[in-house]
Amino acid sequence: MTLPALASLLVLATLAGYGLLCALSPFGTCRRCDGHGTRLRTTRTGHIRPGKPCRRCHGRGRRVRLGHRALTTTRTLHRNGTH
Repeated sequence: MTLPALASLLVLATLAGYGLLCALSPFGTCRRCDGHGTRLRTTRTGHIRPGKPCRRCHGRGRRVRLGHRALTTTRTLHRNGTH
C-alpha cells in the first residue's frame, strides 16, 4: 500500500471507531467538573466540599459527545426534509 492510501485507511478506521463510540455511549463526562456535577472546593480547614453546580453540565456531570450531536442534527435535518 502507498502512504496516502494507508493514511486514508487510518483516518477512516479512526472515524468509524469514534462513530461506534458515539452510538454506544452518547454521553461523556464533563471536562470542567470531571463528572462530579459540582466544582470541588477546599475549606479553610483543608476539607474538600462540593461547591456550586457546574455551569457547563448543569450539575449532571455528563455532556453530549460532539459526534452524537452531529448525528442527531443530521437525522433531524433529514427527517424535516423528507416529511
